Amino acid sequence: MVKTGLDIIAASFPPVLAGVRAGLLCNQASLDRNFRHARDIVAAHLDLRCLFSPQHGFFSEKQDNMVESDHDCDRGGIPVYSLYGESRRPTAAMMNDIDFILIDLQDVGTRVYTFISTVVYCLEAAASAGIKVVILDRPNPVSGRIVEGNVLDPQLSSFVGIFSLPMRHGMTMGELAFLINHQAGIDADLEVIAMQGWQREMFFADTGLDWIFPSPNLPTAAAALVYPGQVIWEGTNVSEGRGTTLPFELFGAPFINPEAILSRLVPEVCRGCVLRPLVFEPVSGKWAGERCRGFQIHVTDPGVFMAWRLSLAVLAAVASSCPEFTLKEPPYEYEFDLLPLDLIIGDRDIRRALLNGADVLALEREWQAGLDDFIVRRQPYLLYQ
Repeated sequence: MVKTGLDIIAASFPPVLAGVRAGLLCNQASLDRNFRHARDIVAAHLDLRCLFSPQHGFFSEKQDNMVESDHDCDRGGIPVYSLYGESRRPTAAMMNDIDFILIDLQDVGTRVYTFISTVVYCLEAAASAGIKVVILDRPNPVSGRIVEGNVLDPQLSSFVGIFSLPMRHGMTMGELAFLINHQAGIDADLEVIAMQGWQREMFFADTGLDWIFPSPNLPTAAAALVYPGQVIWEGTNVSEGRGTTLPFELFGAPFINPEAILSRLVPEVCRGCVLRPLVFEPVSGKWAGERCRGFQIHVTDPGVFMAWRLSLAVLAAVASSCPEFTLKEPPYEYEFDLLPLDLIIGDRDIRRALLNGADVLALEREWQAGLDDFIVRRQPYLLYQ
């Protein structure tokens, strides 16, 4: 049975923190295994002065890409400071009344998910203010064993790529924070309350925990499993399934011929999954109200399924066979000049190669040295061996 960092402190609150003035970065998914919210557990032991919320808002109700949330008040008048609104960084005024920040967020194991960027901004603000950061760790839902993808080119660093990581990094939030805090030279006073019972090979279904959606378009752990590849469609005119009941598991567009796409894919890129051709009609987002031809991804073996490989291969097939295929123009997550697809892929040369129908397996061989280097770099920061 896996116990999260929140489960650990709920059972035995660290005496060293008793009575301290705290801020808590969380959202509606910050629950223990008994569905108690982190704010209630923390407030029972600490002087909880404020809450911070990441992208999508405190209740994970806001949609994607610069849909901001306002500051608010929680029960009892405790301020809720949005870190995805007029500011994405905690201001000095927000930090003035607290002695440390507790962080309890469910990450999804993918470089472009913005929660880690918000954590990094909190580390920087805490280092500047001289206060401590404590992370209540949670599982990486797509396992800590599989590491996949090219490492981000630092020239394309952004709010959806805060550090040189591969697309699927195989680290927990706490491990990532340790790595970036040290390797980026932030040097905040950081502590991680580690989980009990989590093993690196686990997927979320293995943890015994209930999936509570951290953002509105990751409603299930199955959606999180395909997200490390399917997020790529955000940089294109292909629907990533927003506006349907199966976001990221469904994808397509009116101009796609599923059978033609399948004919261009080699078996190696489809390991551990079935691409099932279908037609769907989004009610919002791209192609709202129009019939989209595409696929549902059914993951049959998560241990061998390579999300980034699959989605890149399909992207290359769509780009080389569909004249109507186009790229999304900026802005994207507060970057107003760079192509969204470049920010997501994290490498312009790889984007150019894919749009020319490149062999994804050959691209993997080219970026393997960078991936191997990352695997070595991350080793000292792994909490779960």
